[in-house]
Amino acid sequence: MASEYAASFNKQDGAGIAALFAAGGIHVNPAGPRSDIAEFYQGAFKAGFDHEEITVDQAWPLGSDMALAIGAYRLAGKNQNGAPIETGGIWTATYVTEGGKLKIRLLSAMPKPPPPK
Repeated sequence: MASEYAASFNKQDGAGIAALFAAGGIHVNPAGPRSDIAEFYQGAFKAGFDHEEITVDQAWPLGSDMALAIGAYRLAGKNQNGAPIETGGIWTATYVTEGGKLKIRLLSAMPKPPPPK
C-alpha cells in the first residue's frame, strides 16, 4: 500500500491516491480531517511537492479484514520560486478490506516540529 501511495504521489496523481482510500475515507493532518483526497493532493502538487518517500515501521492485523500501520514520510519539491521545499513526519493508517482489496479508511499525517531555536 505504501509503495502504491508513493508511486501515485510521485506521478502527481491525486486521483490515484484517492483510489487507495475506502469509501468515506478520511485524511487527517494539522489542518483537520478531509475527505476531498484528490483535491487535497492537487494542492500539494501545486505548491511544488513532487516526491514522496514512505517507510512502514510497524503493521498489525486486526482480524481478517482490518489492519493498522505506522511509519514516516518525507515530501520534497520546489516552490514557485524554484527553491527547494521539504517536510516530513509520522503517519498512521487504519486499513479495511473493500471490494477484496485493502483500502485506507483513516490516514493521519503529522509533520515533524521545526528544530528548536
